[in-house]
Amino acid sequence: MEVIVNMKNVKVNFIYNVFYQILALLIPFITIPYASRVLGVNGIGQYSYTYSIVYYFMIVGMLGITNYGSREIAKVRDEKELLNYKFCSIYYMQLLFSLLINIVYLIFIIFSHTNYKLLFTIQLFYILSTMIDINWFFYGIEDFKITVTRNSIVKILSLILIFLFVNDKNDTPIYTLILSGSTFISNLLLLYFLNKYVKFTKVKMKDIWKHFYPCLILFIPVVAMKIYKVMDKTMIGLLTNVTEVGYYSNADGIINMPMGIIVALGVVMLPRLTNLISNGKKEEASNMFFKSFRFAIFMASPIMFGLMAVGKEFSILFLGNSFIKTGILVQILSITILLMTISNVLRTQFLIPHGKDKEYIIAIIIGAIINVILNLIFIPKFGSLGACIGTVCAEFLVMFFHIYFSRKYINIIQLINSSIWFVFSGFLMFISVYMFGNVFNNRWIKILLQVLLGMIIYFSLNFHYIKEFINIRKVTDTKINIEK
Repeated sequence: MEVIVNMKNVKVNFIYNVFYQILALLIPFITIPYASRVLGVNGIGQYSYTYSIVYYFMIVGMLGITNYGSREIAKVRDEKELLNYKFCSIYYMQLLFSLLINIVYLIFIIFSHTNYKLLFTIQLFYILSTMIDINWFFYGIEDFKITVTRNSIVKILSLILIFLFVNDKNDTPIYTLILSGSTFISNLLLLYFLNKYVKFTKVKMKDIWKHFYPCLILFIPVVAMKIYKVMDKTMIGLLTNVTEVGYYSNADGIINMPMGIIVALGVVMLPRLTNLISNGKKEEASNMFFKSFRFAIFMASPIMFGLMAVGKEFSILFLGNSFIKTGILVQILSITILLMTISNVLRTQFLIPHGKDKEYIIAIIIGAIINVILNLIFIPKFGSLGACIGTVCAEFLVMFFHIYFSRKYINIIQLINSSIWFVFSGFLMFISVYMFGNVFNNRWIKILLQVLLGMIIYFSLNFHYIKEFINIRKVTDTKINIEK
């Protein structure tokens, strides 16, 4: 009965996160084509290039606290006094590092000689938001309703502001202000709800600094991961031009929209599994991990093959004729959806909850190094297409090493066998949808019918699993072997 209750709680939290991710998907679905047409490839490229640099400051300011803080809070959330002290000691360290990064960023703005100084100045709001970003606390206590509600309201308001004030190609600074300002306000609002859960207390300096090393350990893979997530845009801008950044940025944005659903699952499962493991309930954690992995592959397979089939035509409709090249990039980058899904599940639902930080770090660093090397080779020759090659290779290596480092603790063959049908049925869907698309000339009719056909085929082939997932009491109690 306890397993059923826990799974239901996970489902509720997952539904909250999926609702937010769907909203987060729909808003870019509206804003990206609008902004792309209004600001043009150059305007989008300027924003993406400057943001890619600003993001480095942001991740240093957070110092790996998101995953670490969520994990540590999940361990003590049932002990009020310990929860207060733990939160304060982690948050005070976050404030110290965020303040330092804000000072460094101001120095960067003052002494940098660049045509984008105005955009860098406006994006100071992104850096300031790191000082008040306490999402990790609410993830740790598994209260996703507050974060989802707040983020949803802010995103809707930012959408309205973009339509009201971004009207021509010279409005890139306004577009930047809306996006960076909404991030700051979103994090600021979260502080209002904090008093319901914790009280600020005095903390000894040694208890603040004791979090530094474990945060630093988790910070290393965060930096490495962002190198091949964000540095692609930076390197394209440095080695080619901002127009190529615009092509790649929109392709990356299209890929990341559906990936939000997979990420939502990891956000929900990390604190849940950490809490179960810390309380000695490893068998329950094992079953939860197994079911979560199957669900993630079930979701990722049709997304990947669907974008392969319709990505080119969709990009033209979505972004406009000036983004034809983006469609080709989407088809290539869609391969990474399945690779990133497997990596995300193993990382957030096994390696991090079980404290396998070393293995997690090695996998990410290898991927980052390979990505930079391949970018240096291919971007000068092929531009944004070269960045896609580097990204696909890097994601494959990260997935491979996540599997390699998990093999001693997880029955990988059993895990693959339980999910391989989803990939195969997705491939069957791809063949049917791609061939069906050759029948029509009208892009709107073609894509609508292709999406409808793909859903019918994929859901029909997996009807038994869908019934199984909807009714949690009938889910087969399959266990996966994890070392006790």
